Amino acid sequence: MKISEKNNKSNKYHVFFGNLANPLRIEIIANLKSKNMTVNELSKKLRVEQSKLSHALSNLRRCNLVTFERKGKEKVYSLNKRTMIPILKIIENHSTLNCGGNCAKCKIKH
Repeated sequence: MKISEKNNKSNKYHVFFGNLANPLRIEIIANLKSKNMTVNELSKKLRVEQSKLSHALSNLRRCNLVTFERKGKEKVYSLNKRTMIPILKIIENHSTLNCGGNCAKCKIKH
């Protein structure tokens, strides 16, 4: 494998996991897991300015982690469930199996 091919693969990982490393984007993903929402609904629920939220959603859309559908003047956002639900389950299983019941860094009790 050429170095350029390795860099291309690692760049894809960087972009994908970079989206998941952002706390606001994770909150968006977590909220869209259970329910499709508009920017206004997400803004109220997460207590975040719409402009900041729209920027985060734009990044998530570029990687197809979320999608949207127009309903009148509003965009209703949804999680790319085909991709993201399996990934979230893997993360949850990993956390349960490997954090020993108490993840000290994030202070989560399992």
